[in-house]
Amino acid sequence: MPVGLLGRKIGMTQVYDDQGNLQPVTVIEAGPCTVLQVRTPERDGYEAVQLGFVDKPRRLATRSERGHVAAIGSKRAKRRAAGGLAAAPKPDCEPQRWVREFRTDGENNELQVGNKLTVEVFKEVTHVDVIGTTKGRGFAGVMKRHNFHGLRASHGVQRHHRAPGGIGGHATNRGFCGRIKKGKRMAGRYGGTQATIRNLKVVKLDEGSNCMLVLGAIPGPNGGFVMIRKTNKLG
Repeated sequence: MPVGLLGRKIGMTQVYDDQGNLQPVTVIEAGPCTVLQVRTPERDGYEAVQLGFVDKPRRLATRSERGHVAAIGSKRAKRRAAGGLAAAPKPDCEPQRWVREFRTDGENNELQVGNKLTVEVFKEVTHVDVIGTTKGRGFAGVMKRHNFHGLRASHGVQRHHRAPGGIGGHATNRGFCGRIKKGKRMAGRYGGTQATIRNLKVVKLDEGSNCMLVLGAIPGPNGGFVMIRKTNKLG
């Protein structure tokens, strides 16, 4: 079972299926990803695989980012070696621009630090989950953020068409409170949050260009980073 892949949204297009129907698909550049670390319960308290995607120029990488992927002879490493502590294995690759972890829960024990994962790991997978960050829309009103229809454009509603209307409860002697209820839908920051689109059908895999075509849309702008995993949704 594949552990997952990191990728980048290329954009949307249309393809024909075997029956001649036109389908909207999203093109994702999935991998190649380098295994940076393998988390174990004995050392880390949980099981996971850490992947990196897209090489980062060394001149833009910090010393800690370079030391995460290769041995750079730091003072801390020398002290640990003098104390008899074994150094963690390094993938010996370039610093990675995007690093994320996938929980394994006892699976994929054959993965080793330094392995390369390509889109081929999803060859037997029919549906995937895609995790990304939605487009940030800044501070938005209730019509854009919550799809309110607004007030009427009739006589007497002067320059108040996009207002949210009443927001508080009426305080009476029957025990109702006059405060604003928690979770009231109001204006605020919209977008820029993590979103998961589940159970997307894999339309096509192109191993030559490391591209995956999934049916429908995924969160984020073109060029945004995404996480791809085998779906756990049944049916």
